[in-house]
Amino acid sequence: MTRLKCAVKNCIYNQEQLCGKGDIMIGGQDAKAPNETRCESFQERRDSASNSVGHPDKEIDVKCHATNCHFNENCKCSAEEIGIAGSNACACSETECASFECRCK
Repeated sequence: MTRLKCAVKNCIYNQEQLCGKGDIMIGGQDAKAPNETRCESFQERRDSASNSVGHPDKEIDVKCHATNCHFNENCKCSAEEIGIAGSNACACSETECASFECRCK
């Protein structure tokens, strides 16, 4: 499992920088830089309610379609810790895996 620190304040699953979903999917199959990735599990928090979905965990299962990432092992993230960026995102395309490291260098 991977420790996750999420800075996406507008995500319904974000609870104090932890994820209440239990698992996430990172997209960006041909990504060569962090800004070409995204958290495909992002769901915008549409109301002012502070409640999110699920129970937040410090460690979660991270599935990954970013095949060029150094941490991608058989579509699973092997990093000990990752960060998701996109503070005021309104769509998954406005998020990114800030921990992405291209193995294509």
